[in-house]
Amino acid sequence: MNFTDEKDYIMRMIKEMVRVLFSLAFGKKYVSVELEKENKYEVSGKNLKIFLNMIDLGQINEAENILLDSIDYTNKNEVMAVALFYQYLSEKDNQFLENNNYTKEEVLSGFKQLLMKSGYSDLLYLLKYNE
Repeated sequence: MNFTDEKDYIMRMIKEMVRVLFSLAFGKKYVSVELEKENKYEVSGKNLKIFLNMIDLGQINEAENILLDSIDYTNKNEVMAVALFYQYLSEKDNQFLENNNYTKEEVLSGFKQLLMKSGYSDLLYLLKYNE
């Protein structure tokens, strides 16, 4: 597996884990278009769109810090908001991430911590299964 394949693998794994997490948390099938249109996900009263805009502006670490300092890990909607944050971040290309002092590995690490702290660590088997 070369370097590019490894990065694409991380993106695919995060997308798959978000899909499964959504199904487990809400008991219905994950449809990404539906989530974007609804745009109902918030963390501490701040809409997910604010954090996605921060990513686009290159304020990745700032956005992540605010999210992780504010999240209620027992609130399914907030957990999904942060999961979608990491999914969106995983879709950014390596150059964008590097220019903003971030890596695909950090995206995966942050997502893994989200799963562990929110009680969904069983989903980590998807990573082990596919490695």
